[in-house]
Amino acid sequence: MIKLLIYEDNPQLREGLTMLINGSDGFEVLAAFKNCNNVIEELNAWKPDVILMDIDMPGINGIEGLKKIRQVNDEVKILMLTVFDDNKNVFQAISNGANGYILKKTPPSRLLEYIAEAQSGGAPMTASIATQVLKMFSSMNNEKGEDYNLSDREKQVLQFLVEGYSYKMIAGEMFIAIDTVRSHIKKIYEKLHVNSKSEAVAKAFKDKLV
Repeated sequence: MIKLLIYEDNPQLREGLTMLINGSDGFEVLAAFKNCNNVIEELNAWKPDVILMDIDMPGINGIEGLKKIRQVNDEVKILMLTVFDDNKNVFQAISNGANGYILKKTPPSRLLEYIAEAQSGGAPMTASIATQVLKMFSSMNNEKGEDYNLSDREKQVLQFLVEGYSYKMIAGEMFIAIDTVRSHIKKIYEKLHVNSKSEAVAKAFKDKLV
């Protein structure tokens, strides 16, 4: 059972998300809030696995809430769920430790897949967001010329991540188990000193690793 908190100031959407998630096997919304004013107290009280976080909320907004959470907790998965797909918000979310970034127009079934993916260590991003992340970093140069001692297998996995493949798709392409893909990705994160797929992809472009 994946347990969630929702932060969303629109009451209709907040209620709709709660009903959708609670009505799906394997998911449970513990509580839902209209802003992040008491986010640390709520995090400690409910101990969720995943947080769905809107950005534009009155009081303490989603980016500030994300920063507060990351000061005390690196384990909880935080998915930004927003209407904003501009560079500034995407970059701020990724830089401050968001595990994924998805748009509110995401179909319900895909949203549940994204939540499950985040919980299992993935970093879901709406395709248009992933494209922006790549563009943001594609102009950066690798002055140090580092390759971070990635193995050929790890470079192959990283290439697939850059191309937007899911864990399942990577496993299919490389004829390996999904758990093996997760193991490779964990090692890639450790070697690149990153915590999410989006950061790994960004660094791959910045340092021309693929």
